[in-house]
Amino acid sequence: METWIAFTLLAVVMQSIRTASQKKLATKISIHATTLVRFLFGIKFAIIYLVILWQVYQPDSIALNIIFFRSGALAGLSQILATVCLIKSLTLRNFAVGTALAKTEAMLTAILGALFFSSALSAIGYLSVIIGVAGLLIASNWKVSFQDLADNKSIRYGAGAGLGFALASLWIRDASLSLDAPPLLSAAAVLTYMIILQTLICLGWMLLRERNQFFLIKENIALCAFVGLTGVAGSVGWFTAMSLQNAAIVKTLGQTEFVVSLLITYFYFGEKISTREYLGIMLIAISVVILITAT
Repeated sequence: METWIAFTLLAVVMQSIRTASQKKLATKISIHATTLVRFLFGIKFAIIYLVILWQVYQPDSIALNIIFFRSGALAGLSQILATVCLIKSLTLRNFAVGTALAKTEAMLTAILGALFFSSALSAIGYLSVIIGVAGLLIASNWKVSFQDLADNKSIRYGAGAGLGFALASLWIRDASLSLDAPPLLSAAAVLTYMIILQTLICLGWMLLRERNQFFLIKENIALCAFVGLTGVAGSVGWFTAMSLQNAAIVKTLGQTEFVVSLLITYFYFGEKISTREYLGIMLIAISVVILITAT
């Protein structure tokens, strides 16, 4: 198995666990506090990971540059704004449209990468992305009514989430490749920089608007620490995979997270999988096979 595939699958598993943990935590503290926890309690794990890799590779130094700081900061901001858009889409009546549009992240990553990041795919690579996104949309039962188009808040927030996550992926790769260092070490450096910056931004918001949440965070510190750990583990997977491979390809393989979620629903919760969802799974599987064959 290629290294980037292994790290992508690590990201898929850890992200699923982190999402489930955050969902539980969100019943105890606010959404903004839950977002802060992901970063704040992940800092120490990110630094430990960076120190371990530094000892393994023992570089004389890493020449940080303007591209690293600029792209890392833009990626951090994009990730936060995308999360806000996604959460906002969940509060709307027609939230299914917004969340489905957010899942077009892989396609947007491919398009934006080709247009602005000199990161074009082969024809078969684009085919894989399109099939995978189509599978997600079909399985999500995505429908756009005339009312959605007239009152397009869900479309706006969903597209904003997809665009934000796509740009974050591309800027993460840009920041990592700007460093003259082994991919694992450069990805760890980007992760540590981003998570510190994101913590400061979220802390600033909490101090201004939701100071009472700090007491609730303290009451749920064990779960908060687990969210931080799994969040960093997932980010390690994503960041490293995108340092080794085109971000659009990584995100296309990352769509297997949806398949994992459906299987958990079936085997653990005993819920039935619909014909539409089976078709979506089949298309995602086809896209992954094409993707791995192409790479």
